[in-house]
Amino acid sequence: MVVWSNNNAVEPIFILRGFPGLEYVHSWLSIPFCFVYLVAFIGNVTILSVIWIESSLHQPMYYFLSILALTDLGMSMSTLPTMFAVLWLDAREIQASACYAQLFFIHTFTFLESSVLLAMAFDRFVAICRPLHYTTILNNSVIGKIGLACLLRSMGVVLPTPLLLRRYHYCHVNVLSHAFCLHQDVLKLSCSDARISSVYGLCVVITTLGVDSVFILLSYVLILNAVLGIASQEERLKALNTCVSHICVVLIFFVPVIGVSMVHRFGKHLSSIVHLIMADIYLLFPPVLNPIVYSVRTKQIRLRILHKFGLGRRF
Repeated sequence: MVVWSNNNAVEPIFILRGFPGLEYVHSWLSIPFCFVYLVAFIGNVTILSVIWIESSLHQPMYYFLSILALTDLGMSMSTLPTMFAVLWLDAREIQASACYAQLFFIHTFTFLESSVLLAMAFDRFVAICRPLHYTTILNNSVIGKIGLACLLRSMGVVLPTPLLLRRYHYCHVNVLSHAFCLHQDVLKLSCSDARISSVYGLCVVITTLGVDSVFILLSYVLILNAVLGIASQEERLKALNTCVSHICVVLIFFVPVIGVSMVHRFGKHLSSIVHLIMADIYLLFPPVLNPIVYSVRTKQIRLRILHKFGLGRRF
């Protein structure tokens, strides 16, 4: 236990937690986690390489998909070092500065994922509701500005978090709940008045994930309204089919986020294993499943991946 404030030269040391009661099988548990991280890495790198190589995929939809793949890589890589340090080496101690850096990247990529999904919803809205102006509205310059705005917003709202946390005293046994650092997890260990940080964190979640989800829903209301105005049923189905992949990845991201929030707020009586699994699902499922969804559901991506691995004919 280390007591520390910003006036003390000694940083606190936090203790990461693996799977309580299952420490003796941590090396075995690392196998499925290795597989998950490997699938996430290969899947997203494949998506990026296919879009980069194939000039026919240099379109707004696929540019946004590239940004999503980069975000998923960042999200998965943010948790990887400490996860395997705990499972492989039983190295549980982490310096406060390293912990703050990790939570900064984890939360930045989380909010960035939400922002990119909103941008992709806007892309689908323009493609269906303004098809004749699609490439004019979403030209390369606009896409670059949208991507930069998403990144700056995500970094900007998260940056005050580690700055506030490092000002607090930590005078309890500094054992975290996970094998990585999260804001609320570190905050609950503080013995200072942390109401400002707590309220700020709640406001950030509402103004990012909350607002993004509302605008994504609004986009699909407008899309559905436009699609219902199409006379041909075949054309209606074709238009809606272009949105299926995006709807899937939205659900893959927001359902675990809501689940984690519900467990955190109302599941304090549940086993710590439940909290661990929910946090792992929230951080690892999107990077793993998003490239799979787009590879299976998007014909252009699927055909080019098959051809890349010599499993399909040239198109």
